[in-house]
Amino acid sequence: MRTTISVIKCDVGSNVGHHVVPEPLVNVAEISLDRAQKSGQINNYFVFNAGDDLELLMVHEKGEGNKEIHALAWDIFQNAAGKAKDLKLYGAGQDLLKTAFSGNIRGMGPGVAEMEIEERRSDPIIVFAADKTSAGSFNYPLFRMFGDPMSTAGLVIDKSMFGGFKFEILDSKENTKVILNCPAELHEIIALLGTSTRYTVSRVWRAEDNLVCAVTSTTKLSLIAGKYVGKDDPVAIVRAQHGLPAVGEILVPFLHTYFVEGWMRGSHWGPLMPVSLKDSKCTVFDGPPRLVAIGFQVCNGGISLGTMGKPLIADMFDDPAFDMARRESVEMTSVFRRMGEFEPARLSAEGMEYTTLPQIIEKLKGRFKPA
Repeated sequence: MRTTISVIKCDVGSNVGHHVVPEPLVNVAEISLDRAQKSGQINNYFVFNAGDDLELLMVHEKGEGNKEIHALAWDIFQNAAGKAKDLKLYGAGQDLLKTAFSGNIRGMGPGVAEMEIEERRSDPIIVFAADKTSAGSFNYPLFRMFGDPMSTAGLVIDKSMFGGFKFEILDSKENTKVILNCPAELHEIIALLGTSTRYTVSRVWRAEDNLVCAVTSTTKLSLIAGKYVGKDDPVAIVRAQHGLPAVGEILVPFLHTYFVEGWMRGSHWGPLMPVSLKDSKCTVFDGPPRLVAIGFQVCNGGISLGTMGKPLIADMFDDPAFDMARRESVEMTSVFRRMGEFEPARLSAEGMEYTTLPQIIEKLKGRFKPA
């Protein structure tokens, strides 16, 4: 059975600055998706938020890039943005960079991660959604999950993983991509992924049989708009168990914080904070950058259902095991903010190219004299 998992996100408006998606906008999405489920357009769904980004998880049988599914998401975001404008919410429709839907939501502003799978006997899925950060923010944890035997024990214990994994890496500057094999090309993979501001893991497969393991959104809003219009706020879908990293191995990279590009005005490095859904809201310096993770089991073309037919969704970071990462994130936030607007707290000149800083440089251009 071929089942498609689609995660499509968009910043359609937020309550009190870049803080959180308010209930009226979530309701717009839930009403539309409930109607789509009852009509058979999708099998089931779950709506949540990552900070000020509205996240749509849809499970269906229509394949990746399906026009009908993408149009459904586009209409939801348009309607939610309209509601946000009525309520005078902040940044209403911020990620909607195009006006006319052309059959695929990619390249129009919203972020998209989709994975079509043939269901196994049991298929656990983890969906990650980040806020106040950029497309390359999953490079580090995805390498730890699928390439680092000191993090994923299965790479040295589970014989079905001995063949390693293949990483598809996107060069956002040249708009090209390359597939590298791990562990054979381990060093080359790190060489690219370490430059997370340019290179992004877009897909991971198991090498021996090309079983899809992970996909991410790779939307670069600044490259679409030609200027800074907000953070990319990526999403990722990761498949677990049965010859793939265990759920616990997928989550262990988040035991500690790590640094990501974005944060305030898209211009700073910040420590990523893994949080529960109830804490998926940004405050200090519009952050710290937040990450949520929801887990579920794929079942007969949909999500396993519980009482009253509700999807069985697990809030993976709602656990004191991640308190240390949260504490580290607050401590590192304090360190970076003491530095103010001096590197490395602020991005390098190249990283600031699509922010508002070039306007300041242009203003001073005529005052520079030969040294």
